[in-house]
Amino acid sequence: MGSKRQETPVLETVASRLRTPPMFKVVLLNDDFTPMEFVVEVLQQFFSKTLEQATEIMLKVHTEGAGICGVYPRDIAETRVEQVVAFARQHQHPLQCVMEEN
Repeated sequence: MGSKRQETPVLETVASRLRTPPMFKVVLLNDDFTPMEFVVEVLQQFFSKTLEQATEIMLKVHTEGAGICGVYPRDIAETRVEQVVAFARQHQHPLQCVMEEN
């Protein structure tokens, strides 16, 4: 009797390179109506900045027109932008928050 050998599939390891996901800057934009104290509060509440860090970013927004709050993966950046805009509208402020690819 002949014996049949079953061929077993050979698994090859394929070197795959995972690319890091693109990162996005979350940026606050200056306006003439949102109080500076509110901007500092937003930076502390949504971006975990200290009072000193928040004040520094707020002054950058005020003097240069924009300030970076942080750099995050897309999903987190989108969520932060939505949270900040909703919070600003809830408090009747026109504060703009946007995200830009890093």
